[in-house]
Amino acid sequence: RFHALAVAHNLDRNSSGRGVRQFKTALLQRLEQDEETTINERRERSDIRELRRVYRQYTDYIIKHGGDYTLETREKLIKARAIASVLLNVLNSVTSAAGSQALAESDPSRSELYVPYNILPLDQGGVHMAIMQLPEIKTAIAAVHNVRGLPFVDDFKSQVPSLDLFNWLQLCYGFQKGNVDNQREHLILLVANLLVRQNQRKTPKLIDGAVDELMKKTFKNYTDWCKFLGRKSAIRLPYLKPEAQQYKLMYISLYLLIWGEAANLRFMPECLCYVFHHMASELHGMLSGAVSLITGERVMPAYGGETEAFLNCVVFPIYDVIRKESMKTRDTAADHSSWRNYDDLNEFFWSPECFEIGWPMRLNHGFFYVGPPDDSN
Repeated sequence: RFHALAVAHNLDRNSSGRGVRQFKTALLQRLEQDEETTINERRERSDIRELRRVYRQYTDYIIKHGGDYTLETREKLIKARAIASVLLNVLNSVTSAAGSQALAESDPSRSELYVPYNILPLDQGGVHMAIMQLPEIKTAIAAVHNVRGLPFVDDFKSQVPSLDLFNWLQLCYGFQKGNVDNQREHLILLVANLLVRQNQRKTPKLIDGAVDELMKKTFKNYTDWCKFLGRKSAIRLPYLKPEAQQYKLMYISLYLLIWGEAANLRFMPECLCYVFHHMASELHGMLSGAVSLITGERVMPAYGGETEAFLNCVVFPIYDVIRKESMKTRDTAADHSSWRNYDDLNEFFWSPECFEIGWPMRLNHGFFYVGPPDDSN
């Protein structure tokens, strides 16, 4: 009703007679009174969400009863179509007038018209914003969306139509959605920043150089860790350049997702190297179509396929050791030799014995054992 009043006013702005002004004032007062009642009755918090809910209610009715040709139903369908048409026009007008920031409101995660973001509006509604028109941003986004040749793409696209490298990894390893959204933007900005610093003009060479530089920075510690323990890196790259670039971005994305969801484990960088080492090996097995010698089936992640699998099956067991060890000093002044801190636990992953934990991790290994506060062992 407020929208109808605004439309009527815009149709004839020059009507300024005394009677017109009185009518508009009285009508506005009546609408404000009605609003106090309708706000308490509606289900959604905002006008846009309530409009969308009621519009869907009518469209669902039209779809459900579209094949019913009885006289009574036909009359209801005609009325429902007319109301739905008006609601759609109002919804489009109100949405356009509100702008993207107004759509955020108190709970943006539930809005289909607005997707929260940090710096880059990667949802479809933000594609026309100025930052999304920068060539380095476009190049980085295109690289992240390159899923050509990856296994399971057809199956995954049925779940995520706009599939990219991060969605692919999420579905394989069970990373959290919020972490996936954050690290997608993180990687795009990292690549875009490196592209800006390059002096070359040809995009293919430019993106290759940026990705190579990011690989060196991201995996410097992992490379040193492998050399120290005499282990071969789990990062395996194909010979063809287009595929090599895609694989590099996959490994970087995997590490960022591990790091983003590791929480307090970030204080144990070599522990993260251990986790990445095994998950990268699984990634290589999936990409190459390798078959497990134990099961005789295609290589798949030891932890994956379920929501938050990585958090529950990898992060929590290791963090739980840290938590229990720290609890030893809460009520007693325990001697340092009777409990393990971050450095002690992380130091274990500098030794070849860490591989005895295996993958999937053997939770009965001594690393996961936490004795009582007075246990000298």
